[in-house]
Amino acid sequence: MNAPSLAYTRGAALAAILAQRIAIIDGAMGTMIQRYKLGEADFRNAALQAHPKDLKGNNDLLVLTRPDVIREIHAQYLTAGADLIETNTFGATSVAQEDYGLAHLAREMNVAAARIAREAADQFSSADKPRFVAGALGPTPRTASISPDVNDPGARNTSFDQLKDAYKEQAAGLLEGGVDLFLVETIFDTLNAKAAIFALDELMEETGERLPVIVSGTVTDASGRILSGQTVGAFWHSVRHARPLAIGLNCALGAALMRPYIEELGRIAGDTYISCYPNAGLPNPMSDTGFDETPEVTGALMEDFAKAGFLNIVGGCCGTTPDHIAAIARRVGAYRPRGRHDPLFSGLQPREAALA
Repeated sequence: MNAPSLAYTRGAALAAILAQRIAIIDGAMGTMIQRYKLGEADFRNAALQAHPKDLKGNNDLLVLTRPDVIREIHAQYLTAGADLIETNTFGATSVAQEDYGLAHLAREMNVAAARIAREAADQFSSADKPRFVAGALGPTPRTASISPDVNDPGARNTSFDQLKDAYKEQAAGLLEGGVDLFLVETIFDTLNAKAAIFALDELMEETGERLPVIVSGTVTDASGRILSGQTVGAFWHSVRHARPLAIGLNCALGAALMRPYIEELGRIAGDTYISCYPNAGLPNPMSDTGFDETPEVTGALMEDFAKAGFLNIVGGCCGTTPDHIAAIARRVGAYRPRGRHDPLFSGLQPREAALA
């Protein structure tokens, strides 16, 4: 991001915490929402009673129609030990909400989601354990790099500017609602992520308020690449200009399969922190959460990561619950966080620059 001289006006304490201990981020929102077995009526308020499209499954809308559910889920994760909770805004962009005919509500959703999370975080914060709200910016259902038509590789169903504008509207709502940082997550297309980063930079230049940014990509399979084709190393070099507080991976894979990619990221991204929140193993429709791993299994795997010195931020994605987060927090608490190393530069001789 530009203007590095601007101090963070929110979330400043998080950087200091990451240097001292491993921080815990929450688990899956969608998995928890499924436990409430909500029906179509739960996704409608008075203003949406006559809306012509089905709304069930539009989880982002619940911040307006069932805020009590979202508030309760945040509280469960905070009780489990989460230092950071994500806003329920994974699909709360106008681009994603177009599928439901609700693009006009995108800004309102983000403001409401941030306020709900802010209220919960403040309720659980203490002097020795502050809690932080991460404004979640998801990938959108459209991709700037990949054609939606196998017969026309040059076709696109969105543009960089459309994505940038949607992300900026989302981020403005999150900022208004009181988030401490931004989390650009579950990135399967680096160009989409670049649009989000550009939007955040533009918004923060305009407002003069600079929040920390965490960037989290998604390796989709054993190829070690994100969906748009980049390796973990190429992905990092594509987004490092954002100077994120942390870079990491989430979703798609369980911890066991994610391990080599987190290790690689930790090796090459030496001057920033590392985040990791994998799925609870592989999908399993017979389990309570829809995924294989119990809290004990996930906690043990994350302890191995901590013991190996990979982690600064750890939590869970699809299939994880407050029980998983509590197990992770118990298991990693005894280990020191991954240390950053000073960046190296080349002149006539190599030079190591001290980290601020």
